[in-house]
Amino acid sequence: MARGNAATEHHVVSIAAPTADETVLVIGPGPGVGLAAVAERARTVIGVDPSREMLELSARRCAGAVDDGVVVLRHATAARTGAEDESVDVVLGVNNLHLWDDRAAAWSELRRVLRPSGRMVLSAHEKWLSVTRHELAAEVEAAGFTDVQTWTWQPPGPLAGLAVQLRAWRAG
Repeated sequence: MARGNAATEHHVVSIAAPTADETVLVIGPGPGVGLAAVAERARTVIGVDPSREMLELSARRCAGAVDDGVVVLRHATAARTGAEDESVDVVLGVNNLHLWDDRAAAWSELRRVLRPSGRMVLSAHEKWLSVTRHELAAEVEAAGFTDVQTWTWQPPGPLAGLAVQLRAWRAG
């Protein structure tokens, strides 16, 4: 999983462009590739994953950043992050949107934890989504996000499938 998603993880981090004074919430960090990339840029990175195995892999990959307090890992989900209201500047997620049990609850939760003018950048395998990118954008807009944009991106590699990407903001 780490090798296959690495390019997408780095691509999403570059789109979100977190800064040294920001707090970033990573939904489903898996083995921690994107988590490690964000930890090089942001003040604090919170990784939430429902899989204890993935949290352990993330903790190993990001051991130094965890020890330094830059990375915090939580057993949680997109719909129940455990984050405080308006406590994060950026939300990121790569290739796990199709695993969310309740997207409406997740959109509500992610809007709740984002600070005003905070941004969300997500990427998902197009073939695994149960909705089109336009339907996904409509869900996000209905949840109160603004300036919602979607597009497709082809990750490098002969086996990589087309990705749907989404960027949206919480109104300031």
